[in-house]
Amino acid sequence: MTNLLKRGTTYEEVYGNFKWNIPEFYNIADDVCDRWAADPARVALVYENAQKMPRTYTFAEVRRLANQLANTLTGWGLTRGDRVTLLLAQDPECAISHVACWKAGMVSGPCSVLFGGDAITYRLNDCGAKVLVTDMANYPKVAALRKDCPRLERVLVVDGEPEGAQNWWKAIEGASADFTNVRTRADDIAWISYTSGTTGMPKGSVQPHRMMLGHMPSLEFIYDFFPQAGDTLWSPADWAWMAGLMDVLMPGWFHGCKVVATAMKGFEPEEAYRILDQHGVTLALLTPTMLKLMRTVQNPLERYQLKLRAVLSGGESVGAGLHEWALNELKISINEGFGQTECNVILGNNGKVFPVKPGSLGKSTPGTVCAIIDDAGNILPPGEEGHIACKRPHPVMLLEYLNKPEATRDKFIGEWLITGDVGHMDEDGYFWFHGRGDDVITSSGYRIGPGEIEDALLKHPAVQMAAAIGVPDPVRTEIIKAFLILKPGFEGSEALAEELRDFVRQRVARHEVPRLIEFVTSLPMTTTGKIMRRELRELEKQRRAAANG
Repeated sequence: MTNLLKRGTTYEEVYGNFKWNIPEFYNIADDVCDRWAADPARVALVYENAQKMPRTYTFAEVRRLANQLANTLTGWGLTRGDRVTLLLAQDPECAISHVACWKAGMVSGPCSVLFGGDAITYRLNDCGAKVLVTDMANYPKVAALRKDCPRLERVLVVDGEPEGAQNWWKAIEGASADFTNVRTRADDIAWISYTSGTTGMPKGSVQPHRMMLGHMPSLEFIYDFFPQAGDTLWSPADWAWMAGLMDVLMPGWFHGCKVVATAMKGFEPEEAYRILDQHGVTLALLTPTMLKLMRTVQNPLERYQLKLRAVLSGGESVGAGLHEWALNELKISINEGFGQTECNVILGNNGKVFPVKPGSLGKSTPGTVCAIIDDAGNILPPGEEGHIACKRPHPVMLLEYLNKPEATRDKFIGEWLITGDVGHMDEDGYFWFHGRGDDVITSSGYRIGPGEIEDALLKHPAVQMAAAIGVPDPVRTEIIKAFLILKPGFEGSEALAEELRDFVRQRVARHEVPRLIEFVTSLPMTTTGKIMRRELRELEKQRRAAANG
């Protein structure tokens, strides 16, 4: 195993010793598959089906199947640059299909099984997909949208053969197991990921082959100098999202490590412990939401043997409470990381080389220059709030937004890519997240990030989950509203709401106290466990419109 990162005892040493070396020609498939396939016993994937029966795939098997699919696609007349959409969850065929596309110089398109027909249709037509790979559970959506996707030529189904589609396994059965990977340039397109978008339709983030190399120093750093002997990776995060695909699956395969995948639908904390134990997982990506749910399981270490040595978390702030729990209960430190589809894992923590400040995003990862900038691109001093930005060029950055030159232009201020997130850097170089640019609440002249309010609410013994948003107010521009899920045994009441306001008032500034509190049984979330505050704002807008009749 060859680390891109040299180990060190201080952040300055690790950061200072790293230099980028991006070749002109580079194909991800060479690194994540072929270079490990010579060892017939080397395990790439352990997949648990819905019945929890495990099936093991070696790198040699992944290469054989990916070669067969690459030959099948080219035999159908697809050529370099053609798009193949993967409407699958953590299925082995999903991972293999990505590799096959990259081998053939084609472009894969991860697509979440949670999407409805309109969302899938938009993505298929926007990228011009010629082939779609899915499963029987999602095929009815595909059958219904075929007429609206004129460029879609074929549909492959991994676990059946419904009318209008071919079976994935049967389609590749007679194909040759030999394939010479296309000599792609590092800047050639490997895949297109669609961002959820805060305004307008989702944007296709065009991701080059070099992005694989762009990820690795950051993940080696955050996963405590991964790889180490016996490293096994797992996350419930769907491979349709960057967190699952490029923070777990492909980095694991880049270093020839075993990755665990499951057919688990939704997140079950007890199941998470079982998977960690049964498969000897050493490295995991678990969002703060997942960790909060795992915290509700009583005495896990009395029933489960954990080999975890590092956990990457992000998407929401990991508060001091979760850090403390992980140290005391799981005997590990949580390394928070930060990034986005367009520019992934650019900030992070490694508790071995500098102290973790709970709630902080950490520091610029090796090879990355991050700063807090203003609207004109000026670097702001420590303590001042502004855009969290990353300096270009950087191999982990998108090439462009597909078909959206204006959005591509607006993503940058001069030499800085702006993440759309707001925060500050402290005197020690740690970055702190205040909120999405569009999550920031503007009240009585203050700009307020929801993270601090939610963290305060979560410290109350009655609160299991919290989301804070701004709702329109004629006097203050916006007032703060909190949506809360209570722990079992607690009932929502005005008395409890008042108690919570007092509780928060003691912990944050007075203008950050929620004036409105609503007790709910669930919150809208992405598959990677991020609370979708945008949906809560939309809900409030609809309610107010209805009330004003």
